Amino acid sequence: MSVLSAVSGGIAGEAGKWAWGSAGSLARRIAGHEVPAPAGAAEREELSRLLAEAARRSPAQAEAVSQWMQAAPQPPAGSPVASRFPVSTRFFTDRQNAMKQLDREAARKSDGRPRVALLHGPEGIGTSALAVHWGCREVERFPDGQLYADLRGDSAEGALTAAAVLGAFLRQLGVPADEIPPPVEERSALFRALVADRRLLVVLDHAHSAAQVRPLLSSAPAVLTIVVSSRAVLGLDAVRIPVGPLADKDAVRLLTDLAGKQAVAAARAVLPSVLARCGGSPFALRAAAPRLSVFSRAEGFPGAAPAGTGADPGGDPVGSATEALYRQLDPELARGYRQLSVWPWPFLDAAAAAAALGAEPDRAGWILAELAEQQLLEQLEDGRYRYRPAVRRHAARAAAAEDGIAASSATVHRTVEHCLRLAVRADYAALPGRWHLGPRYAESVPAPSADPGAALALLTAELANLVEAVRAAEEFGRLSMVWQLCEALWALQLKAGHHTELLPALRSGVRAAEALHPGSRISGRMHTQLSFALVELQQYDEAEVELAAAAAAELEAGHVRGRATAVESLGLLRLRQWRYQEAADLFETSAALLDAIGPGEEGAADLPRARALLLRHRGRALRGLGRLDRARELLGSALRAFEELDGPDEPGDRYNAARTLTDLADTFLDEGERAAALPLIDRAIGILAKEGAELHLVHLRRLRAQCLTTAG
Repeated sequence: MSVLSAVSGGIAGEAGKWAWGSAGSLARRIAGHEVPAPAGAAEREELSRLLAEAARRSPAQAEAVSQWMQAAPQPPAGSPVASRFPVSTRFFTDRQNAMKQLDREAARKSDGRPRVALLHGPEGIGTSALAVHWGCREVERFPDGQLYADLRGDSAEGALTAAAVLGAFLRQLGVPADEIPPPVEERSALFRALVADRRLLVVLDHAHSAAQVRPLLSSAPAVLTIVVSSRAVLGLDAVRIPVGPLADKDAVRLLTDLAGKQAVAAARAVLPSVLARCGGSPFALRAAAPRLSVFSRAEGFPGAAPAGTGADPGGDPVGSATEALYRQLDPELARGYRQLSVWPWPFLDAAAAAAALGAEPDRAGWILAELAEQQLLEQLEDGRYRYRPAVRRHAARAAAAEDGIAASSATVHRTVEHCLRLAVRADYAALPGRWHLGPRYAESVPAPSADPGAALALLTAELANLVEAVRAAEEFGRLSMVWQLCEALWALQLKAGHHTELLPALRSGVRAAEALHPGSRISGRMHTQLSFALVELQQYDEAEVELAAAAAAELEAGHVRGRATAVESLGLLRLRQWRYQEAADLFETSAALLDAIGPGEEGAADLPRARALLLRHRGRALRGLGRLDRARELLGSALRAFEELDGPDEPGDRYNAARTLTDLADTFLDEGERAAALPLIDRAIGILAKEGAELHLVHLRRLRAQCLTTAG
């Protein structure tokens, strides 16, 4: 049954979770006993036969199966993708041979072989510009769109994973975020299915390795993939197109385009020296073009390496050009250039730069803009900035030589501290009701006007830098900041997903907690957060190991509240596995642990919310067991409990109240009572729209449409 396979693949999203849980309840009702959740294709096929046979035997069962299939998310069909290409450069010279090779690969007769071209050449030689320029020139060849991804492969540590890139591509191909499967293998299969009949260009820039690229390739007859790398990537089957230096005549043409005929004519005497030092590198030529007017026979090439340094003008034109640009900066800009480079942040903005440099945000914004004007930074389409890989390495070497390790370490620490404070403030505003361990939460009580949706959007926008901040903190031995950052990622996990991107950071959080605080509440919290991501990524065995470690740490710490959370989380895993009776028993055990917390004891203040959560989870387990009347009773009690909780700006835990309304609607839908479910769904949508919880809203809107369609 393709629907069951689609539901299994989309279980990371709310619609997939709903359909998966509903399939478990349906299977139990039909079989008359608990049915284990299928773990693979063969087991899914067996369950499909069970449901089909039941439908043939009984009209009532047929109606139940039909209703479930209508409400379940179907295999994603996708939609045409708009071009997400960078803007091509205005002045582009030569590269005719390379473009002809790309033309041939794009036009060759389809024979089952993937169309893949590898553009490779030294940094600054223009490989990325060539790929983008050719793609923009050939836009009519690819009417279904163009996909572009910067794989950030200048280092293995900072390179994007194939899973992360596939997630972005699938969203651009029209797949809702909550229908993107977690495993990279399933993402790759879905990507290939969606592009199978499309005429599409895919550019994978700054690739690091063949392993990073392979899941992103397709054998579709009209899809061309261009891989761009600074080296000839081994192990990648592709048409290899080396990109070398520009010939002198083409270099002069580019200089003329950039600086004008008059400036080139005035610099005629020093032009051979300029061309020799630029070495045919478009980057170096662009750096030299604005300064042609000040060149003279006596001055030579401004910014040349000092005498006696052993610099080879022809050996590293990008390095020579970067050095020339750097030596002309005033001291403030030079320091900013150096210090902002000491860690490979995915992007920089005025706030992060201000923290790194100890400057005011306005001044930091000016520094970023000036460095971009000098071509030492790139400005992104969203207004933020980043280094070119080769330029960042030059700046980092300069920082090590001129500022020293201590100053660079302090810069990284200030930037990580900025990321931590930002994450804590946003996490607190996005999810204010939960208990916290990090000391900065006490300093970051959100204002009454705090907007949970805006806070969640901020966390999402900062995701790449927050994950990088965890890596930086661990690398520099700031282990306390590692686990605090991970704790502040919880709202992102719970409300926005991004489990694939967050997983490396959460593993770092466990390592930091075990190194600093083994057998503590902190350790228990980190193991629990990691287990949550593992469950969402369907890595159930490892998730169970993490939950056992969490429970052990909380027991050793004597933290009853945390131990109850670990037991509750194991119950949630059992729900996912359709082991409803075990889940119900675990929720009862967790409730008993909460009952052991006396007034005034640690965790007592959180008891009303914790008990409300367990009421909700117990109702979900009883729904799976087919005890719908009792399930509705418990869910109704949970809803009232959430509505009575005190929030920071108005009564109630609105987010969990909305989730409970959804569960109540599900119990009515199990019996076909759509008229009763519809107002509950509408109430949940109204609440979650204010929370910015788009993953949940996609599912609820689908349920609402299903209710209205059936009613009509």
